[in-house]
Amino acid sequence: MRKIGFIGAGQMAKSLAVGIIKSIGEDLQLFISDPSDSAYESLRDLIAERSSVTRVNNNSRLVESSDVVFIAVKPQYLDAALAEVAFENNPLVVSVVAGVQLLELERLTGTRRIVRVMPNTPCLIGQGASAIAAGDGVESTDIEWIKNLLTSVGSVVVLDERLMDSVTGLSGSGPAYVFTFVEALIDGAVLTGLPRTTARDLAIQTVVGAALMLQQTGEHPAILRDRVTSPGGTTIEGLKALEENSFRDAVMSAVQAATERSRELG
Repeated sequence: MRKIGFIGAGQMAKSLAVGIIKSIGEDLQLFISDPSDSAYESLRDLIAERSSVTRVNNNSRLVESSDVVFIAVKPQYLDAALAEVAFENNPLVVSVVAGVQLLELERLTGTRRIVRVMPNTPCLIGQGASAIAAGDGVESTDIEWIKNLLTSVGSVVVLDERLMDSVTGLSGSGPAYVFTFVEALIDGAVLTGLPRTTARDLAIQTVVGAALMLQQTGEHPAILRDRVTSPGGTTIEGLKALEENSFRDAVMSAVQAATERSRELG
């Protein structure tokens, strides 16, 4: 039986726990440590019917009980979460803590068997985008296990650690940008007279359909955009309004700002 511990029970932990269950099945024991009752209960309720879940109030005991330890806390809580925790049983440590580099994680844990992962919340529905950076003390079998796990909840890339902050700024934070864009599409349509429920359905399917076209055709986004843009038509007027309001610059700046913040957190 695989024994897996989560230090932290937030959104990323939920997403990955579901992925683990899909990947491994029922032969699994999960240990969860989180000071928040509501966070723990939310994760427990999500997975309890499919796997054994035990709450552990001591991070040292959680590590001792686990073959794999996921560290899924906010960066500002990392030092406290790992204070006086020994990793003497040499579990595979998987960090989803934004911005914190492998060298710092090695210092805090005293082990070199560490993998950094930057997933995103769509992992929860099997549509995530994740990146992996492995430390020198990680075996190829460990990397393959993590890849297989993350593949069960979306797409995976393996990168040099120096690129992980960029991944955080793009796919890690990216769902929030998309949600904001969809919300703006809906509000724009309501402004022009569409009922909100109709606007919501159309906006969501428009974004899903456009993303699938990009994925399935392999075409450059500019090519697909041009095919929708007739001379003197409605789309070029909409694109002109986006340009006048610095849409492209705003999106690029958002990715850059989130990337810089990830570097600061590290």
